[in-house]
Amino acid sequence: MIKLGYKLMSEEHGPKELVRNLVRAEQAGFDLAAISDHFSPWIEEQGHAPLAWSVLGACAQATSRIGLMTAVTCPIMRYHPAIIAQGAATVALLSDNRFTLGLGAGERLNEHVTGEGWPGVGERHERLSEAIDIIQGLLAGDLTNYRGAYFSLDQARLFDRPPGKLPVVVAAGGPEAARLAARKGDGLVVTEPKPELIEAFRSAGGEGPRYAEVSMCWAPTEEEARKTAHHYFRWSVTGWPVQAELPNTRGFEAATKHVTPEVVAQQVTCGPSAEMHLKSITKFIEAGYDHIILTQVGPQQAEFIAFFERELAPALRGR
Repeated sequence: MIKLGYKLMSEEHGPKELVRNLVRAEQAGFDLAAISDHFSPWIEEQGHAPLAWSVLGACAQATSRIGLMTAVTCPIMRYHPAIIAQGAATVALLSDNRFTLGLGAGERLNEHVTGEGWPGVGERHERLSEAIDIIQGLLAGDLTNYRGAYFSLDQARLFDRPPGKLPVVVAAGGPEAARLAARKGDGLVVTEPKPELIEAFRSAGGEGPRYAEVSMCWAPTEEEARKTAHHYFRWSVTGWPVQAELPNTRGFEAATKHVTPEVVAQQVTCGPSAEMHLKSITKFIEAGYDHIILTQVGPQQAEFIAFFERELAPALRGR
């Protein structure tokens, strides 16, 4: 059965608003909520970047049923993986084991801020591989010392750990990352409806849940939705090779200077039509993804959540 998720866009909303949106999402029947973990918004118009882990603590206390996850945290530069393991264990306990840790290789936008530079993609994947080993080992309680090419542990121990296995899922934009998710993670996270990523995941032994983020913009009219999507989400059309490398909002402003609302609408379904949004969601379901995280672009979150409860959820439940 398909699980339906709600995206907490920390780039578009402040911390209190994120918690309020989550409470509404739980009341509307969403199964889970995933928060982005950024130090900076993509573009100035978004305007926010609270610490995801502080927000998660508040979310855990403000809700009682809905699952929580990061989508995704990068544990290779800005954070040491030991700190992420500690944070994940704490949120799992605060939420009564409703937490899933989503990990990925990150973007320069968020990770270069500590002044350590930004390595090439090969090193980033090597760092992520080591980080996953450390996080999984600390969460399991069977790793205290570690000496890798990039990270070390010295008598580390998590004194507060949840009972049982805390799920760790890994983001993938290509087959190599999907195979890493299979080897070292407990599930897969994607943003495109690519069946080949599931094939790579399964071919390497992956058997866990398969999460996919689907971007949309509900508004009373298609024209209004297109304007909103362009205003807040035009950065998304640059593609992952660009998104991973630009250092700040000025770079994304320059890269999207000539992007039109019509171009954004080719990637983000826009308007009040449930049929149109369901068609986009169905592409991910047919590709084999079983956890669908819906990203509503812009400020109309309460209206979107009501639309989800009224039209999208009844059409998607039971698939």
